[in-house]
Amino acid sequence: MIVMKQPLRLNTKTLRLAAVASVFLMIGYVTQTIGLRYTSASNSAFITALYVVFVPLFLGRFTLQLWVALGLALIGLGLLVRPSAEMSVGDLYTLACAVAFALHIISLEFFVAKTDFQSLASWQLIMVSVALLVPAGLEDVRPTAGAFTLTVIGALFITGVLATGLAFFIQVWAQRHVPAQRVALIFALEPALSAWMSWLVLGEELDAMGWIGSGLILAGVLIGTTASMPPRHDPLQP
Repeated sequence: MIVMKQPLRLNTKTLRLAAVASVFLMIGYVTQTIGLRYTSASNSAFITALYVVFVPLFLGRFTLQLWVALGLALIGLGLLVRPSAEMSVGDLYTLACAVAFALHIISLEFFVAKTDFQSLASWQLIMVSVALLVPAGLEDVRPTAGAFTLTVIGALFITGVLATGLAFFIQVWAQRHVPAQRVALIFALEPALSAWMSWLVLGEELDAMGWIGSGLILAGVLIGTTASMPPRHDPLQP
């Protein structure tokens, strides 16, 4: 908020839009976290990424090129994370998470045109942070025994400020110009980029299936981002 050029809008319209989007965002975070208790990380990654399909499905925006792109991205994601075929209650929670994130992406497309993106993004972060204090307080969380070293502080800055705050502001700003279904498809690059950075920086191994899968994800995103987009229609308007 320090870099914002104008104060936050404090009016009923902006707060209402931010509240609706915050509900979807909070449900996504909560159900994903609960789901991880009962399912594997690979299953969680794959099921969560189903918002790539849910967004155009809910909006009714279909083109052949887009479906080819979605198919390549999902096949690639499956090869990269290799989820288990066994279903669990955690998978169902994660499926609800994918639906919530899809609705959040869709809501941002239409809400960001009705107010300034700084206020919309800021109020969402504030509302979700405050709302999550309730379930956090119900958890039996023990204070960490470790000290706040420079490494820990750096990790908190990267994950809290850059990966959450700054990235979220960029997303909201970008959705003024980029259709929701294209945003969802671009997000499919996240696991591929994570795998590549882990290989490049951390020296982790990436087998042939991982390279093929991440390559298919990249191909799907490139095809999808060059596809012609159906016209937008605000579902909140007649």
